Amino acid sequence: MSYMSSSKSIKKEDKTLFNNTIVKIPSESYINGLTTSDLGRPIFEKALDQHQAYIEALKKCGTEVTILPSNIEFPDSTFVEDTAVLTPKFAVISNPGALSRNGEIHEMEPVIQSFYESIYYIKAPGTLDGGDILQIEDHFYIGISARTNHDGAVQLKTILKLEGYKSTIIELEKFFHLKTGITYLGNQTIVVAGEFIDHPEFNNYQKIVVPPEEEYAANCIRVNDYVIIPAGYPVTKQKINEAGYQTIELEMSEFRKQDGGLSCLSLRF
Repeated sequence: MSYMSSSKSIKKEDKTLFNNTIVKIPSESYINGLTTSDLGRPIFEKALDQHQAYIEALKKCGTEVTILPSNIEFPDSTFVEDTAVLTPKFAVISNPGALSRNGEIHEMEPVIQSFYESIYYIKAPGTLDGGDILQIEDHFYIGISARTNHDGAVQLKTILKLEGYKSTIIELEKFFHLKTGITYLGNQTIVVAGEFIDHPEFNNYQKIVVPPEEEYAANCIRVNDYVIIPAGYPVTKQKINEAGYQTIELEMSEFRKQDGGLSCLSLRF
């Protein structure tokens, strides 16, 4: 599967550099993973093609991609974002809220250790999915969802305070994860959908508003000179381009079927 890019570029002084990304190949058990959607069973071969295109896009963005092998024991483990929260100086190994996903962190831990010396851990009964954590400069937003509970959120908040970061806990109303409905693009600009459009915590940011029929496109990722967006959402793509961002479009149908978005498939640091 190929990707498409637009022509506009991001100002160099507004570039947040990501040097590294971590991804994990989907296993054959992926089609049996957790989901709340009614979009049908994923087509495994198509998911592999889409994942390969995702890797190529990350390389185009200028990152060194660490590719982890698949593990049939963990159907959802291709969604590596949920296993950790990464900052320039330290990492936090999460405690995923779905019981079937808890073991994913043990496989990810040595990989994180190869990049970081300072590592914290979220401990039970606290649960935390990385998909519920949004960083905007020195401020972290922590979503309370079906996968991240108050105990896990408070643990992360305490860690962040120790490291000099601010944080705010956000109660989710409808979205599966916090980053399902909001993305930070840099330059105090956010992409927002649904419950976050008028959320008081985000009123001080410049907003690119996603229309209801394109809500899935709110989960996009800024990686260096590009914003990677799901293909098939022309209104959102045009708004992001008009804001001055260069885009890469990727087909995401087989990951959307499992509640997955673009941010879920990588750890970026």
